[in-house]
Amino acid sequence: MRRSFAVLAGVLLAGACALPASAEGTADGAGDQGFTLKDPRITESSGLAASRLHPGVYWTHNDSDDGPYLYAVDSATGKTVARITLRGIGSPRDVEAISIGPHNEIYVGDIGDNFGGKWPYVWIYRLPEPKDLRDQTVTATQYVVKYSDGPRDAESLLVHPKTGRVYIIDKKEDGGHLYEGPATLSTSGANVFKPIAAVDLWATDAAFSPDGRDLAVRGYFGGIHYLWNGGRIKREGRLDVPLQGQGESVSYSADGTRLMYGSEGADSAVQAVDAPGRPDAGSPSKGGSGTSADEGGGGSLKVGAVIVAVGVAALFGLRRLRRG
Repeated sequence: MRRSFAVLAGVLLAGACALPASAEGTADGAGDQGFTLKDPRITESSGLAASRLHPGVYWTHNDSDDGPYLYAVDSATGKTVARITLRGIGSPRDVEAISIGPHNEIYVGDIGDNFGGKWPYVWIYRLPEPKDLRDQTVTATQYVVKYSDGPRDAESLLVHPKTGRVYIIDKKEDGGHLYEGPATLSTSGANVFKPIAAVDLWATDAAFSPDGRDLAVRGYFGGIHYLWNGGRIKREGRLDVPLQGQGESVSYSADGTRLMYGSEGADSAVQAVDAPGRPDAGSPSKGGSGTSADEGGGGSLKVGAVIVAVGVAALFGLRRLRRG
């Protein structure tokens, strides 16, 4: 996606000042403690989803100009264990998000718009998660999506783990909206998504907790935790989003105890932070490299990175988060 000058400046400064994961006190162990994407084909990881069929595996994809591919990554090693080629769809345009719904079905959001909301429709692809992780071609179903209030850019697609209903959050600098799709997507005609709630963030991704009770929304420099509340979302507080070169993705771990944050770029790190409302939430010893500067566990360089990011945001008037 194209970034404004303000965003690029902030991202570059934050990325330059942020410590690598190994220097920030990464938690012991592998898997949901965080990992690095080691596949040289993954250079613009824009979405992330934890597999419930294959424990410890995360699905991701590139932003654009890659083709109809999904990558299954073993979080214990950071290595790709399968590349899935989607069959039965058109040429992907701007793939920005991935989510897993009930019955282990993968939903892919080709919902970005490099022209700032000019395309009259976007697409969602749905496919069964393969039971056997190997390079293979899988037939996907393609759905046409339109918005009731006109075209828009979006990078957040999420599927409720209990109802299977699909939602999109549009990406607007001064805050966007949560859009609700039809109860069941249809291949006959366009699926119209309607706004149902305001989201106080310039959202780059979002995810449901595995039980469907919590909603995590992230941006470049922060995030918000909402209670789902049957779609009448209730803001609970801010998320401890780690500083990343270009923060693009978020997923709950399969057990719901962690939030996994991903970034674009070659050899990018997926960083783990305790999920809000969980017994270990906010513990620096459990949060790995994702603890916030407020917790005082990141060292002077990490605090400096936070200060630089905040300063840049203030300088350019970036309104990522609104105070509740």
